[in-house]
Amino acid sequence: MGEDTLDLAADLAVEAILRDELAREDRAAAAVVPVLRHLLTSDAQALVSDAILARVRGMVVDCAAQMLNAMAGHGSATRAPTPADPSRRDHAALDQWAEALLGETALLAFCHTLATESLLAERFQQRHAIDPVLSPLLQELIASDDPAIAALAMTTLAAQSRFIQSQRRMELPLGELPAELFHAVIARGFAGVADDQARTGLERLRRDYDEASSRLGLLARLVASMRRGAVAAIALDHAGLALFATGLAAQTHLPRETGVLACHEGQGARLALALRSAGLPLPMIERQFLLVEPSARMPRTIATLASDRAAALLAPDGAGQ
Repeated sequence: MGEDTLDLAADLAVEAILRDELAREDRAAAAVVPVLRHLLTSDAQALVSDAILARVRGMVVDCAAQMLNAMAGHGSATRAPTPADPSRRDHAALDQWAEALLGETALLAFCHTLATESLLAERFQQRHAIDPVLSPLLQELIASDDPAIAALAMTTLAAQSRFIQSQRRMELPLGELPAELFHAVIARGFAGVADDQARTGLERLRRDYDEASSRLGLLARLVASMRRGAVAAIALDHAGLALFATGLAAQTHLPRETGVLACHEGQGARLALALRSAGLPLPMIERQFLLVEPSARMPRTIATLASDRAAALLAPDGAGQ
């Protein structure tokens, strides 16, 4: 009885330490979108050179440009006039729609995740030679004996290549938005226009949308096709960041953005807890942790934490509090 009491006290102490560290990281993560909105809408934005901020702004403007062209009867792949074009009226419309989309908190958060993912992928390539497009795991899936898996892996490869190129151009095709967010953006468009041509263009965007063919949809389908072998995706250096974040989400039922955020420096407790909640043993957790935080020390207390407790601590509803 006395030993059980001591073990319980030790477990509670371990969880208290991890909970405090996770709360600190949560505060940092929660500040992202409010800070983004302030910087993107302030007059000081020209003085901000942060790469993530620039990519977020570029993606929001790009979404607005696609909506404008769709409402004008053009294809969704075309963009509105660039700053080099002479039409001030067109520029004013682009600014107006970009400002409207900045009011979509979920869009800002999604763009921030994409920008973070692409920049982290570049960092991992520089530091650890992890290819941001063709990882060893993706190569294996392309060479699969199952024609369906091989074809899906090839399609995913093409989508990932387009994602990296789009990020470098600071673009975000509307078709790459998750379904709920896509329909929220289109609904905002319908609320802001009255003429038939514009509404017909927006309806065409809605009709052509297919979440399953988006990059995130393809990644999710590919990981699902691996079945029990999906645990192979929870190895950053083998799977690459895109498959790693998707695989971690599938194994833990956490949002995919949690996996991306956990790979950012300063989010070590989140990464360790996410990997532990996926059921990984300590040596595998340490390997992934060192790829992300090479100069930091992983919390050793993670080894004594059960996977279900790790998941509870990370639960968005605060079940671990």
